[in-house]
Amino acid sequence: MKKYIISLLIVTAMAAVSCTTDRLSSESVIKDSTVEMNDFDRWLEANFRVPYNIDFRYRFQLDESDKNYWNVPADIDAAIIYAHLVKYLCVDTYDEIAGIDFTRAYFPKMFFLIGTWEYRNNGSIVLGTAEAGKKIMLSGVNFLPDYFDYYDGEELTEILNTYYIKTIHHEFTHILNQTKTYPETFGQITSTTYVGDACFDTDQYWRGRGYITAYAQSEHREDFAELLSEYVTHDAAWWAEQLEAARSETTNVREDNPDAEYGDVLIQSKMDIVSAYMADSWGIDVDDLRDIIGRRFADVGLGRVDLNSVE
Repeated sequence: MKKYIISLLIVTAMAAVSCTTDRLSSESVIKDSTVEMNDFDRWLEANFRVPYNIDFRYRFQLDESDKNYWNVPADIDAAIIYAHLVKYLCVDTYDEIAGIDFTRAYFPKMFFLIGTWEYRNNGSIVLGTAEAGKKIMLSGVNFLPDYFDYYDGEELTEILNTYYIKTIHHEFTHILNQTKTYPETFGQITSTTYVGDACFDTDQYWRGRGYITAYAQSEHREDFAELLSEYVTHDAAWWAEQLEAARSETTNVREDNPDAEYGDVLIQSKMDIVSAYMADSWGIDVDDLRDIIGRRFADVGLGRVDLNSVE
């Protein structure tokens, strides 16, 4: 046994000595990935990175994606359309309402696109997420061209708003809230009826319970973001319809709880806090913001904006 151990040590030592004669290459085996810029990359450089320091990523990157979901890359033609929509309906909108310095300072510094929706186990889909006030992930990009093929006018703009643009305003609201908090009184108005990560069943008469959307029922932060994003991406007539529907739906709620406050009163009470927060914290009038977004949406719906150019 001793001879075996000694022999093994000698062989190991000889191997170590022989290895010292090998020379390492001065060139690293780790290579930086390089992608040749195309016309779209140059358009993004000129319209996002240079003026706003915004990194708009459309090529798939595993590290940027949420590994809890099945994801596919965004098609470049769809990504071009989405980039134009983000620029015209969001970035330019905040330039107009609050100035380019505001947009540069607070708008997220990265957009990351994925091709399909992210499906949750409660039956809902993830349209987008905001991370640490710096990044917004946007999903469902590859469906965009089909919507433009089959719809136009107000019908098109409502679809674009529901699945894409409202999401950006919603997520940007989270970023603003992370920078400057809103009053605690907001969450106290309907504090006992948030449902958390549950299935957002429309049979719960959510407007009658004081929520502008089913998703707003999840918690007060989502409630705040849903209120602001829904308000500024629809006109005054739509808002009046929602309040009227909330008053009507409260009838069903009061069958189980006769003392329940009317839903329209709850919604408007929370919206008053949202409006005051935007005015006091950011100097933004939500009615003026709504008018700007509505005008820009009309331009898109009527085909006045070239969404495919990368020149």
